[in-house]
Amino acid sequence: MALHVLDEANRCLQCKNPQCQKGCPINTPIPTVIRLLKDNKLDEAGKLLFENNPLTTICSLICNHEKQCEGHCVLGRKSSPVHFSGIENYISETYATKMVKGPAASNGKKVAIIGSGPAGITIAIILARYGYQVTIFESKDKIGGILRYGIPEFRLPKSVLDDLQYRHIELKGIKIRPNTRIGDAIGIDDLFRDGYKAIFIGTGVWRPNTLHVKGETLGNVHFAINYLNNPSVYKLGERVTIIGAGNAAMDVARTAIRNGSRKVTCFSVNKKVAASDYEFSYAQLEGVNFEYNRKPVEILDDGVIFRDVIEHDDGTFEEVDGSDKFFASDSVIIAISQGPRNVIVSTTTGLNADKRGLLVADEFGNTSRQGIFASGDVVNGARTVVEAVAHSKIVAETMHKYIQGLSDAD
Repeated sequence: MALHVLDEANRCLQCKNPQCQKGCPINTPIPTVIRLLKDNKLDEAGKLLFENNPLTTICSLICNHEKQCEGHCVLGRKSSPVHFSGIENYISETYATKMVKGPAASNGKKVAIIGSGPAGITIAIILARYGYQVTIFESKDKIGGILRYGIPEFRLPKSVLDDLQYRHIELKGIKIRPNTRIGDAIGIDDLFRDGYKAIFIGTGVWRPNTLHVKGETLGNVHFAINYLNNPSVYKLGERVTIIGAGNAAMDVARTAIRNGSRKVTCFSVNKKVAASDYEFSYAQLEGVNFEYNRKPVEILDDGVIFRDVIEHDDGTFEEVDGSDKFFASDSVIIAISQGPRNVIVSTTTGLNADKRGLLVADEFGNTSRQGIFASGDVVNGARTVVEAVAHSKIVAETMHKYIQGLSDAD
């Protein structure tokens, strides 16, 4: 592994105007990291990675590198780009074993983090570095959010999340309250009552989007986000129809195959899949089938009726009369993204959401209610992990400035 990484590092041109760094949503200092590695300063490279991106190990595994850092590498114009993903993963995993430093000196101020997905973890880690007493409120039994309950083990091993929890959460003195949904027994106002100076909401998007077609409530129909949460409890059968062709659909398809399904087909209303080239290619390699320009019109107990559609250059669709066709399957999984749940909004005065249920917040994470901040998918809709981390870094600094500006009486 190390030899391969050094081979890749030696290919880096150390561009004065690094396009790879510009292509990274979190602006990872890629040339500097590679230079440090080549100078046998792995610890310095690792420290730089984690200071810039607390979830660097995770991002090295699941980022859409082909359209971000590696997709912008100048070497990729004529040959193969420098595969920084492998370099980042090697450095971060190796350096992480040395991260045993305890919590920072406490500044005596408490902060509440609601949700422990990419945004919540990032905010918690950054504020803990400043000495805040951070408590994470997580509705599930373990932290990680979409990282743990929405990304398959073969793409993101749970051991990586467990190590992150140990080194970045437990060692830093961050408290966790699992199985605690804010908006039920405990509300936002209760947190302020108990002395939390600021509250961050990063609850993600867990409510599946629906098709609104006949048959969607049948017993053979499931939603992608629910299936990925715990695939082992589902009995899908041999033939599986997946409605949708984004990255989540690829995760579902590849997971279904690993759990015994043998004929898995993704149906896309578009001319091609929405998933990344990498995820699409892996799905093809593993035997997933694809159907294009087909729209579901009715789900039955033994399959789905699809109608052909014509996709015009302006992005509109035209249904083809008389083209309905039945595709047999044992199970149907709907994978057309998710929206937010509204438990917190419905139980908190002065907290605004838009018509889709997403929290309204400015670019710095300020919501409509003072002292409450938000970022990640609950604000922007389903996005990439690295985008959530990048935005959350800004929000964490906003929260720090806000709390420091409060008087002791506040």
